[in-house]
Amino acid sequence: MTTRGVRLLCYADRLGGDLRRLGEVLDGPLADLAGVHVLPFYTPFDGDDAGFDPVDHTRVDPRLGDWRDLAALGARREVTADLIVNHSSHLSPEFLDWCERGDASPHAGMFLTFDRVFPEGGDEAGITAFYRPRPGLPFTPYAVAGERRLVWTTFMPSQVDLDVTHPAALAYLDRIVAALAGAGVDVVRLDAVGYAVKTPGSDSFMTDATLAFVEQLTARLRAAGLRVLVEVHAHHSLQLAIAPLVDLVYDFALPALLLHALGDGDIDPLMRWLDIRPRNAVTVLDTHDGIGIIDAGPAAGLDGLIGEDEMRAIFARAAVATDGHSDLASVVPQWASMPHQINATFPSVVADDDAYVLCRAIQFLLPGEPQVYYVGLLDGRDDRARFLATGQGREVNRHAYTPEELHEALDRPVPRAILALARLRRDHPAFDGTFSATRTGPSALRLEWATADARLTLDADLAPGARVAVLTDERAGEVRVLRGVADLAAPAG
Repeated sequence: MTTRGVRLLCYADRLGGDLRRLGEVLDGPLADLAGVHVLPFYTPFDGDDAGFDPVDHTRVDPRLGDWRDLAALGARREVTADLIVNHSSHLSPEFLDWCERGDASPHAGMFLTFDRVFPEGGDEAGITAFYRPRPGLPFTPYAVAGERRLVWTTFMPSQVDLDVTHPAALAYLDRIVAALAGAGVDVVRLDAVGYAVKTPGSDSFMTDATLAFVEQLTARLRAAGLRVLVEVHAHHSLQLAIAPLVDLVYDFALPALLLHALGDGDIDPLMRWLDIRPRNAVTVLDTHDGIGIIDAGPAAGLDGLIGEDEMRAIFARAAVATDGHSDLASVVPQWASMPHQINATFPSVVADDDAYVLCRAIQFLLPGEPQVYYVGLLDGRDDRARFLATGQGREVNRHAYTPEELHEALDRPVPRAILALARLRRDHPAFDGTFSATRTGPSALRLEWATADARLTLDADLAPGARVAVLTDERAGEVRVLRGVADLAAPAG
């Protein structure tokens, strides 16, 4: 099932409460959205990393429902789910069995140990060369059959890495794929796959060996009838390299380029990116992990779409907009000079309704498959209380909405305007035609879709004081102009 509309990215428990009630929200006030990516709903969905540390990756957490509830979601829309490729939980039955029985366990070899990567021993240069998105070194000591072992833990000590070259790990992934396909999932996102293959002598992030593994895993998933989406935060050239190998990649460069343009109206980097970006991209402004910035910058001696000074300026403006809170919440990885992402909501960082909706209009009109994060859709601001309660920076962008909060949010102009843009993306006949992007001024651009009988045009000026989306809708012999939040949010007709 594929559609041209806008997809939602959300947690089942934070928008509805469980899978069944999420379905009711999607069938009701969010019926204009064409699909949903439900973030990890496996057992448990509320572990150390909000579901990205599954104890049982083949089972829906019973507090959220079961596979039948997920299948019901997919009966009326496209459903995306995560395949957590790099790791599982240290409490998974497979890991616990290996810790107890060692080589006698059928899961021996499934988990990656220090000596599997460095059979002859590792030196300081080799160990510190590995790319890690967190502070510290990427392994944790565990007792395995009475012996002390260093297990690879790229993200957190409780997230134990798989040896994706071992048959036991591949069999584990195949069991998960079978469960997802059996529940009618349409798209599988390969979470953290960029870290999955460790190659001594390199930083082991999106190497040639990683790309080869992505290609092999994609073949397995396509054989099960699934489309494949790869999640990689890295230099934009890697997205270009991955795009031909899979069905979908993320356009993670777009949010940084828009935030850069909002700084002083400089759209040169944005226009360069529009010329080369993959057409099979899922466009985003924000996700559960925050607002990606690294993807537009330089890396490993390669020039970025923007430079480091321009990246720092984006972080500085975000700090001003959030009264310094984004600096508190955003984590600087080991060996890095600045965070990889802004931990704040996109509306909090932009801090202007018309400018924010203009960014959404640009996102929704670009070729690819637009996705809106539930907090961004609802014009949510930073949840500082959740950050204080958890100590996790990403939690500022993961508010749990009550039914009353959801109803109140959807009654506000900005969410209504975003849903109006989603209806245009789903229904306008011009999206069956051709796309063009042209520069119309020093800080202005025009995005246009056109067929012989219909045309939809967005005129966007990102200069300070001019950031209002102007949409010209031409179809059925009529011309309608929608200007900014007020027109988009007005009742249809």
